[in-house]
Amino acid sequence: MTSSGVALTFLVLLGVVVLVGPWVLGTANRLDRLHVRTDAAWAALDAALARRSVVTRAVAAVCGTDELRAAADRAERAGRADRETAENELSALLDGLDRSVLAPALAAELADAEQRVVLARRVHNDAVRDTLALRQWRMVRWLRLAGTAPTPSYFEIAEPDTDAPTPRLSARIVLADETGRVLLFEGFDPARPDEFFWFTVGGGVEPGEELRDAAVREAHEETGLVVAPDELVGPVWKRHVAFTFDGLSFASEEWFFVHRVDGVEVDTSRFQELEQRTIRQHRWWSVDELRETGDTVYPVQLAEVLPDALNGWDGTTRSIR
Repeated sequence: MTSSGVALTFLVLLGVVVLVGPWVLGTANRLDRLHVRTDAAWAALDAALARRSVVTRAVAAVCGTDELRAAADRAERAGRADRETAENELSALLDGLDRSVLAPALAAELADAEQRVVLARRVHNDAVRDTLALRQWRMVRWLRLAGTAPTPSYFEIAEPDTDAPTPRLSARIVLADETGRVLLFEGFDPARPDEFFWFTVGGGVEPGEELRDAAVREAHEETGLVVAPDELVGPVWKRHVAFTFDGLSFASEEWFFVHRVDGVEVDTSRFQELEQRTIRQHRWWSVDELRETGDTVYPVQLAEVLPDALNGWDGTTRSIR
């Protein structure tokens, strides 16, 4: 080859380097950033899974469920190759868990841990998708731009079937007349209009509101009764319950106060629109009537615990169903 041919070849190669070099360098840097992103996403997912296991063990301690605790332990100890299987086994047990026995705070913490796993898994799999897409380019494979970085893989576990329940704090008043009868309302869930149930006066506590203030406000809105907060006795009972209403899930913590009244005429004119639609009637119930009725009454133990609450409070807040 003549000197001019060598020079031409050198110039062509130099041109190729000048044109392709920046692309190669840019692609290698981009691939490196994607690998870093994938590693960080896996670390976040691993932390979310670990937190779910920790919360699950707390749930298992409350429920006395050895199988659930063992599944959480297996998921936390599992290696990467077995992690999907172990975590899916744990997810299946959590899906079948009766969460109505959990305190609202613990139920909310479990739901939060599950949702964080869902979000972390999606972020991780998005990072894996982008990394694999770039690694599959021919020039990337030919030039071995991925270097020695391991090929990332998706992490597939089942997502919870239900949305996280909304924590709800409620203040309720057991209004009893001079004969010991208690005032109850009869209502229904708009999602199940043929199923009726009876319940006490009260409702949700607003942000920044004290329990007693909320109970007083609810009593006035639902019955027209004006009560001073310090006239309430209690809280005599505390109740944790998970329920659905109008298609929404709630994890509720309810606190009950007692107040004796004499000759009250119930005024429901201050009912909100939803209460107007879903509350059919009200009446005063004796303890004997509560014991004998076939109607659904909440709290379930009302007939059992009402006499002691009316006879005088000993200062102990009792957990009821």
